[in-house]
Amino acid sequence: MTLIGQSIAMLVFVWFCMKFIWPPIMTAIEERQTQIAEGLAAAERGQQSLDKAKAESGDIVDEARKQATTILDQAHARANEIVAEGKANGVKERERQLAAASAEVEQETNRAREELRGQVSAIAVASAEKILQREIDPKAHEDILSKLAAEL
Repeated sequence: MTLIGQSIAMLVFVWFCMKFIWPPIMTAIEERQTQIAEGLAAAERGQQSLDKAKAESGDIVDEARKQATTILDQAHARANEIVAEGKANGVKERERQLAAASAEVEQETNRAREELRGQVSAIAVASAEKILQREIDPKAHEDILSKLAAEL
């Protein structure tokens, strides 16, 4: 009789578990499986997005490098142009200063020659006075003195 009572109690317990406990547990397990499947799918989508983003970032970096290289080349070309312009301007300025210096030297030379001519004329007049022991009028003999100064 105990064996039958225990069997009936066991059957009631199994029926009770199957009726009231088993469905919520199975529902929870199925929900958990669904969540895990969705998580795995989301992880796969995330991995694909990450791979796509890496590829796009690589393309963007390559494009940025190309642009940077282009900008650097343009900057080097412009720097070379500026240096060339500076050299050309320097050469022009040097030539201008040389021409101005040459003109100034020529003017100084001419001024010194004229001054020397005047001094030579005065010396010649003084020498002639002493030689002739008489005074020579510089205005009267100006053409002779100018020829003498030109020869010197």
